[in-house]
Amino acid sequence: MSTPLEPPRGPAGTPAAGEPYDFIGIGLGPFNLGLAALTEPIEELTGLFLDSKPDFEWHSGMFLEGSHLQTPFMSDLVTLADPTSPYSFLNYLKQVGRLYPFYIRENFYPLRTEYNDYCRWVAARLTNVRFGTTVTLIEHDGEDYLVRTADGEVLRARRIVLGTGTPPYVPDCCRDLGGDLLHNSAYLPNKAALQAKESITLVGSGQSAAEIYYDLLSEIDVHGYRLNWVTRSPRFFPLEYTKLTLEMTSPEYIDYFHALPEDTRYRLESGQKGLFKGIDGDLIDAIFDLLYQKNLKGPVPTRLLTNSALDGAAYDEASGTYTLSLRQEEQNKEYELRTEGLILATGYKYTVPDFLTPLHDRVRWDGRGRFDVARNYSVDTAGREIFLQNAGVHTHSITSPDLGMGAYRNAYIIGELLGREYYAVEKSIAFQEFSV
Repeated sequence: MSTPLEPPRGPAGTPAAGEPYDFIGIGLGPFNLGLAALTEPIEELTGLFLDSKPDFEWHSGMFLEGSHLQTPFMSDLVTLADPTSPYSFLNYLKQVGRLYPFYIRENFYPLRTEYNDYCRWVAARLTNVRFGTTVTLIEHDGEDYLVRTADGEVLRARRIVLGTGTPPYVPDCCRDLGGDLLHNSAYLPNKAALQAKESITLVGSGQSAAEIYYDLLSEIDVHGYRLNWVTRSPRFFPLEYTKLTLEMTSPEYIDYFHALPEDTRYRLESGQKGLFKGIDGDLIDAIFDLLYQKNLKGPVPTRLLTNSALDGAAYDEASGTYTLSLRQEEQNKEYELRTEGLILATGYKYTVPDFLTPLHDRVRWDGRGRFDVARNYSVDTAGREIFLQNAGVHTHSITSPDLGMGAYRNAYIIGELLGREYYAVEKSIAFQEFSV
């Protein structure tokens, strides 16, 4: 086993020679990037964030024109923990000369490309982030965590923060299927090739699926393809965004949900998807209006198929055609659909990183083999060493993937790292009571 490299002396936030980092963050999505921004000014805390990508990138394959976040600009990386932070979205707008146009726009929801640019702007100004670094293994030597990278470096840390995100999910029946099917995360780079086909089928019913369907429907008469939209859901659910429902993204609801029995939490997890995976209501209306408008000239070659579960798929290389085996769940009837282009808007699903394998016995697991995430976001047996960003819908409910709760979670984790509260952590914000 090689000898760990000692972190060099450096500016505030870097350990002295011979000392481990207080923590190392793995992965740089919005949540760990927010933690990096909030911890950089804390001189008594040394931290480093590593990511294998060459630079920050957040769902660039879905930068459709006009697409925006489903949360307001205050759900940026830092504001809800520290409104005075120089890494706020409003300061970004000021520095790039767009604060007044954003004000005049009178829309709380940043464009998706704009949010990505903001994150890249923050990442470029932080000294505690390192891109282009792939973590291959994390071990524990009885004293510290040893973070090994692909280039042979070994870094010591007292604690770990996992922020590797949720990779695209492809149903089992579509894995290794052949052809040029794609997950929606790769839509834009492949859009032109899709539109050259005679038929395109979109599977899924969340916001991304709706954005792609609207985009393809807008140009259907230009390219002349047939367009199908298939979903297992009984209808195209809108995102529930009423204010009392939004109170479920609160410290009180986390306390309530986390204390429920495991089986109850899993039952609720499957039933609450519409609270964070639904479609923006205005987009649903825009899709209907566009269908109405285009049908004035005659029937549009498009089908919207609900209650249809994808049970199987086959690919014929000679014809370049997919055959989808579908089941209408309410009627319990099976049918087939043939298509040349296939887009899977099937979401994202967390997988435990392989580099954690040596730490299996130091991690808590629940009865279904997933992380048993403590209320303080730790997943290790000691309850204070390995913290998890996102991937906790089964323990922390809809607050886990919510951008607006990222700053709250990071303020909480920082308190755990320091042993005291640094950024004020709200304890009670809701009008309603969740428990008796």
